[in-house]
Amino acid sequence: MAEAEQPERLLRPVTVDDVRQLMGSSTPHFALQIRERISRLIKDLPADDPARQLGEHEIARLERLAYAGENRGEGLQDGQRPLPSVQL
Repeated sequence: MAEAEQPERLLRPVTVDDVRQLMGSSTPHFALQIRERISRLIKDLPADDPARQLGEHEIARLERLAYAGENRGEGLQDGQRPLPSVQL
């Protein structure tokens, strides 16, 4: 997951679909990179812009996903617990 933006996105107004395209690959592993891309994408939009509103909502969701959305460890043996997710 690269943090560089697609060049064609920089040549036109930001849309809700642009934000949705970035959200499509959101996993705990990539959540912080996607959060940064969305943040840069919407930073100059007015507060009432639908793309900015969706972006802000998704930034909050991605932060939760990054820090609490992953259960680490698998194949537990008797008496073992899963490792906790990364927490702030």
